[in-house]
Amino acid sequence: MASMTDIVFLLLIFFMLTANSPNALDLLLPKAKGKSTNTQQVSVSVKKDLTYYVDGAQLSAEDLEQTLVTKLADQDKPTILLRVEESVPIEYAVMVMDVANRYKFKVILAVRPK
Repeated sequence: MASMTDIVFLLLIFFMLTANSPNALDLLLPKAKGKSTNTQQVSVSVKKDLTYYVDGAQLSAEDLEQTLVTKLADQDKPTILLRVEESVPIEYAVMVMDVANRYKFKVILAVRPK
């Protein structure tokens, strides 16, 4: 009986360690043939409920510009990985791209492979 308890305990520890983090965002990205690179310095996500996240931390649209400028201020090649869910209207993605354009940040649009 003790060996069965050990197995259940090990399985419990395994599932606790491999479970998704509560800060992870589950986004359904649009499909495309290209693929995203891992060169980003800041990740911006827009969920279908129109909330913004910068590196997993939720913030308002008004705070987005200042947060991006602060995080990318002393970077050599400031890059934003933009993750926008499939059903989000385009103007919410354009707002992030507009901020990037004003401050000369590079933007990479994340997609899921076809």
